[in-house]
Amino acid sequence: MEIDIKSLEPKQIYKLMTSIIVPRPIAWISTVSRDGIYNLAPFSYFAGISSDPPLLLVSIGSKSPGVKKDTWKNIEETGEFVVNMVTEDVLEKMNQTSLPYESEVDEFREAGLTPIPSSVVKPPRVKESPVNIECRRFQIIEIGRMGLILGEILKVHVRDDILNDKGYVDTTKLKIIGRLGGANYCLISGENTFELRRPDKE
Repeated sequence: MEIDIKSLEPKQIYKLMTSIIVPRPIAWISTVSRDGIYNLAPFSYFAGISSDPPLLLVSIGSKSPGVKKDTWKNIEETGEFVVNMVTEDVLEKMNQTSLPYESEVDEFREAGLTPIPSSVVKPPRVKESPVNIECRRFQIIEIGRMGLILGEILKVHVRDDILNDKGYVDTTKLKIIGRLGGANYCLISGENTFELRRPDKE
């Protein structure tokens, strides 16, 4: 089958893209509003895009035409955010924070999560997440109803038990959750990963 993208509505394109570009990591982003209200929400258009400078990218949509989601608005106004990685242990709580809460609602409290201080940014980290990435807004690019948030990575917090002897994260121990299409997710763990070295590294 050949699909002409121009013949599809944006919602259909979204469903198609998110069922093809898989698995995707989940950026569980914590921010704080100018009024000091904590916000926590997951986004699955997320990637690392550069190591020099160290940048990541998250795509955030609008609540409705002309109304930005709280995460986007908070990053725009304060310039800071934290990406907390989603693992098997926090999957249900992450799902709880995906609900469209009002701006004055603290999602940490709603999901029963523990906010802990970050080192260099005001938004808190999720204590229950084994990896937290503190970021400063680098650039926001608006495309249609989407905001492409480029964040400069300032600090990374990693739970000791998932580090290997070289100081890197052992992804086989992380039990990271990947986003698939529709309501589907996948679990990436040591049991379902394998190693494949580049031919020139043999």
